[in-house]
Amino acid sequence: MFGKAATVRVYKRSSKTAGPLYYYLLLMLAGFLTGCSTLDVNPLAIEQIAPLEFENRVLSVAEIELTTPAPDLLAVDDEMRQFVERYVGDLPTGRQRLHMLHRSLKGAGVLNIIYEPGAGGTAGDVFHRESANCLSYAHLFVAMAREAGLDAHYQWLEVRPQWSLMGERIAVRLHVNVVVHLNRGEKYMVDIDPLPSHDIAGSRALSDADAAALFHSNLAMDLLVAEDIEQSWSHAVRALQMSPEMSHLWVNLGVIYRRVGQLREAERAYLYALQLDSRDRSAMNNLVVLYELEGRNGEYGYWVDRIKRYRKSNPYYHAWLGDQAGETENWSLALTHYQTALALAPQESRLLYAVGLIHYRLGDFGAASHYIRRAIDTATLRRDIDTYQLQLDLVLREQVAGL
Repeated sequence: MFGKAATVRVYKRSSKTAGPLYYYLLLMLAGFLTGCSTLDVNPLAIEQIAPLEFENRVLSVAEIELTTPAPDLLAVDDEMRQFVERYVGDLPTGRQRLHMLHRSLKGAGVLNIIYEPGAGGTAGDVFHRESANCLSYAHLFVAMAREAGLDAHYQWLEVRPQWSLMGERIAVRLHVNVVVHLNRGEKYMVDIDPLPSHDIAGSRALSDADAAALFHSNLAMDLLVAEDIEQSWSHAVRALQMSPEMSHLWVNLGVIYRRVGQLREAERAYLYALQLDSRDRSAMNNLVVLYELEGRNGEYGYWVDRIKRYRKSNPYYHAWLGDQAGETENWSLALTHYQTALALAPQESRLLYAVGLIHYRLGDFGAASHYIRRAIDTATLRRDIDTYQLQLDLVLREQVAGL
């Protein structure tokens, strides 16, 4: 789905309130962390990655060039070029080309690409197979959009983390889509399986190399589940060759080392991930698992405590508590939790909007309009701005009707 053309959901007061829609992937490599280990960790070069020792074989980084090729994810063949020319070639404006390209790729009666979680691959694979997951559709759309003369790039979206009712963090999802920049500063998101705005915790631009690294990282984790350890390790290292500054790729490497019993290499990978990103939750959680496995109670306790402190400093944990209160229609308690969240992230438009909605539920139209206006002022996506504006119009109409 497309940022500006997305269906707008208007939140009205009612006697029953549905909780937020959560889309998440249960982690086999959950995470958290920052310091406190007896292992000395220095900056790691790719060529210094320890060999994999598995079933009497030793696999080194030097072998990966031969065993694990890197496909051209954005390659466009003649049939794909003809498709772009047929459907968008004569359109004069970038906005028209963008809308028509997305409709022709996903629309019934044209290519009609469908979403399948396991449908990875290159842009060409997706085009000819007509199915994709979020990352492979991003490969296709970036390739085709650039062929159509559009300024298209990958974007990483992090979904709001989830916790159990005991306050334990249980799930996270990292989602990739496409951002297209048009004239006059307009920005559109394109997505085959769009997330509700409420569920997005953050975003950042991804380079083509980063996207290629994610391609190999996804393969590495799929192969690990399939027990193909050597190929899993090879793709994990290949991902790091392309994007060595991505902390979660080091976490994935550590998970593979832990799987084969190379625990010191696993620990080193987790700690290095934290050197790159001191708030990498996967690295933290994996250290906790490792230290518990080894009976290193002091380090285990230290990291468990750090996780708890991190949780309290995470605005989305407090927002989650607010959601729990909202599900029981305890709007006063929900407001308290969301105000705590907003104090931790005062410029987060989605939190501002949520506070406005809670005030609306409480019947305080003045406060509701104030916070929703602030959300509009800080939002950057057209889809969000349009949603917030519709809700603001509703609040103002009800406010006038009540006078």
